Amino acid sequence: MNPQAKLIFTASLILGTTITISSNHWIMAWAGLEINTLAILPLISKSHHPRAIEAATKYFLVQATASTLILFSSMTNAWQTGQWDIAQLTSPTSCLILTTAIAMKLGLAPFHFWFPEVLQGTSLITGLLLSTAMKFPPITLLFMTSQSLNPTLLTILAILSTALGGWMGLNQTQTRKILAFSSISHLGWMAIITIYSPKLALLNFYLYALVTSAVFLILNSINTSKLTTLMTSWTKTPALSAALMLTLLSLAGLPPLTGFLPKWLIIQELTKQEMAPAATIIALLSLLSLFFYLRLAYCATITLPPHTTNHMKQWHTNKPTNISIAILATLSATLLPISPMILTIV
Repeated sequence: MNPQAKLIFTASLILGTTITISSNHWIMAWAGLEINTLAILPLISKSHHPRAIEAATKYFLVQATASTLILFSSMTNAWQTGQWDIAQLTSPTSCLILTTAIAMKLGLAPFHFWFPEVLQGTSLITGLLLSTAMKFPPITLLFMTSQSLNPTLLTILAILSTALGGWMGLNQTQTRKILAFSSISHLGWMAIITIYSPKLALLNFYLYALVTSAVFLILNSINTSKLTTLMTSWTKTPALSAALMLTLLSLAGLPPLTGFLPKWLIIQELTKQEMAPAATIIALLSLLSLFFYLRLAYCATITLPPHTTNHMKQWHTNKPTNISIAILATLSATLLPISPMILTIV
């Protein structure tokens, strides 16, 4: 892709995100979401492969539908209350339509079917943008309207997302699809806590973005898109494979790694809100996700095809050191000891 075009699309992504997260008017928020959608489409389809074009088409149709629902929800609310302010969402019909629209934009179950297919049709770097940066504006809208949304509906969507994200990721062999279902599962954790503690939901999103960025960048560095090629990474890049194992276990939420912090705090907050059954259900459902994280970690570190036993490294490839991957992987594993300071900042 032309560097000037890539710069324009990247600047448009930043502009659209900034407009959405800083606006109080529904029309401005909608405009920011549309700018984001139009800016990411050329990045998805830049390889000109039929699969990439298909992914871009699916993404456009789903995002355009969700944006239309957001506009319809805001117009319905303005018609009934005379308010275009995002924080003044009081109409029950508008709240229901908005929850559905944000669920479609984020990929919450049962509106999740587009996300794994779109992620599978793109490159790993574009997939990273779709999993992190493109989720930020809808998460912000969810944050700003959290007091108006239906708690029961959000809880149902969250539990369904956690269940389907873990269940459907079990039989996948493509790393991008596994990370897509991982994203769906994590979005369930964010959605269930949004109403009770919006700041905790944002902390969860920030830490998820940090850890998943490390995973995507490591997979991109070792040029891995499926489990069979992941199995050969240990002989070529043992340091990156070890870092990948730690970041995957952090993404799974195992202590004492960074990813344990948001799950721990969410379960604690749900218990305080007398939602112990919901906390127990999503904690048990996260074991499904833990299975495929462990399988990825196992494939990345201690197997070689077609063998299933430990194997010594045979050769190395000399690649330039990527400082950003090292920093992200370190933070993905070591932020738990300074969690009191993180909570104070948030």
